[in-house]
Amino acid sequence: MTFEELGVNDNLLRAIKEMGFEQPMPVQEKVIPHLLTQDGDVVALAQTGTGKTAAFGLPVLQRVNPDFNKPQAIILSPTRELCLQIGSDMADFSKYIDDVKVLPVYGGSSIESQIKALKKGVHIIVATPGRLIDLINRKVVSLMDVHTVILDEADEMLNMGFLDSIDEILSHVPDDRKMLMFSATMPNEIAKIAKKYMKDPVEFVVGNRNEGAKNVRHVYYMVNARDKYLALKRIADDSPNIYAIIFCRTRRDTQEIADKLIQDGYNADALHGDLSQQQRDIVMKKFRDRMLTMLVATDVAARGLDVDNLSHVINFGLPDDTAVYTHRSGRTGRAGKTGVSVAIIHSREKGRLREIEKKIGKTFERKEVPTPQHIIEKQLYNLADRIERVKVDDGEIDKYIPGVQRKLEWLSQEDLLKRVLSLEFQRLLEYYKDAPKIDIIDEKPVKERKKDREPRSEKDKDRRTAERGMERIYVNVGKADGFFAGNLIDMLNHTVEGNRVDVGRIDLLPHYSLFDVKKADAKRVVNALKNADFMGKKLYSEIADADKDYKKASLRRSKDAGSDFDGGGETPYEFFRKKSRGGTKKASRKRR
Repeated sequence: MTFEELGVNDNLLRAIKEMGFEQPMPVQEKVIPHLLTQDGDVVALAQTGTGKTAAFGLPVLQRVNPDFNKPQAIILSPTRELCLQIGSDMADFSKYIDDVKVLPVYGGSSIESQIKALKKGVHIIVATPGRLIDLINRKVVSLMDVHTVILDEADEMLNMGFLDSIDEILSHVPDDRKMLMFSATMPNEIAKIAKKYMKDPVEFVVGNRNEGAKNVRHVYYMVNARDKYLALKRIADDSPNIYAIIFCRTRRDTQEIADKLIQDGYNADALHGDLSQQQRDIVMKKFRDRMLTMLVATDVAARGLDVDNLSHVINFGLPDDTAVYTHRSGRTGRAGKTGVSVAIIHSREKGRLREIEKKIGKTFERKEVPTPQHIIEKQLYNLADRIERVKVDDGEIDKYIPGVQRKLEWLSQEDLLKRVLSLEFQRLLEYYKDAPKIDIIDEKPVKERKKDREPRSEKDKDRRTAERGMERIYVNVGKADGFFAGNLIDMLNHTVEGNRVDVGRIDLLPHYSLFDVKKADAKRVVNALKNADFMGKKLYSEIADADKDYKKASLRRSKDAGSDFDGGGETPYEFFRKKSRGGTKKASRKRR
């Protein structure tokens, strides 16, 4: 099948041929003929990077009337970056179509210049929802002549809360418009949008719903939580030509990991919502130009970031939503190339990993974190490859050779080679000298665990013992008090002065909690938590003693110290949960 056989006209064929388009991709084969010959609505499901922009862009350009100088099609995208990318592609496709004007409109750029362009006349608008609504409210754009509406990355739009904005925009578009929805995944909410806005849509599925991209290998490394950053560095060092996006859950983690990588000599930077638009543009340009080899990003910040030839996508912790993982991994392995999606997890994330496996229809391969010996060997061979492939300008370099030879003639060939390699890898050799293995050894099968289970007292003693390099901290609140991991992290962030505290293993018991911190931080944490307040309960904290019965101590301390809780027919957990939401009668009376 060729683009010509799909019905694409000569002007578009000429442009896409210059862009290197040869054979249509599967989504293009299915969607283009339908959009050119049928009037019905369409839902197309295909992974990011499978050619969706051409699938809707070529038919829309072909159906536009250049002589009618009004907006005839709108393409909605969730982010400024994707908006710009679509606008750029549409401009390339329409290179040989006279007088067709495509305008991207988005936040973070001058609205006055966009208004000026709209007043001159535009045929296709590529927009982020917020900016388009702003322009509609200013009465500088009319959508009454729009015959085609396209929602690109519809699942992302849903995740970002654009449902009300889509409602608002469609209220300004004729009811008989054609509507197209393109999405990488098909959660139930997308099906509801299709039912609400579309009339008997035809559904095209490339691959299976919600599955991962076919050319992506999925691997995972399992380490202790405190060793995740070490594992990340080893993965990067073991891939000398790495070009990767590293996904983190929070802005704070994103910035901290990027800062650590930069300090350790890697070409890395952060991309998150706390950056200004100008800062984001600079970071993304450097990454696209490969001045950066690793981009540490949040999911929201990376939406719409279209980068070719990524070697790795690295999950510094798994997302809660499988669709988010699908989007992350779909950024590599594009256009027939292969890619690797890496998950760096700790033991408690293994269940989440299995859930993702079931939903994407892929099996994750367990790998050992690269050893120092393997990393150094890989780096040395990569250097040898670079030396072999380097382009030598004999005319320029020859005149310097005699002088250098005289300077180094006392060195044997072997000595010279050792010195060159040491010059390149001394830092790496010193860093990895005596570095230990950091993998978590797989647990025994369940039957063996039951058979070998330690007596309860030994198990409790183990719970009170810190992991290597850490100190165990006791605090006298637990799950019965409504105290969970999030409360602990929040409390440490707000009460402990100085540098951020890295928390390791956390054990939440009904009446107390135990958690690991680095030994250097232990006293600072204990002092900060002593006499702090959690929902009316005065806290006590100490460095845990492996031989102490903390259950009895916690119950006795609660009885002596007291709190706002006085029974009343509900559990302490229910009481404190209500209180945290401002739901007790006493609090309600105060508000009134």
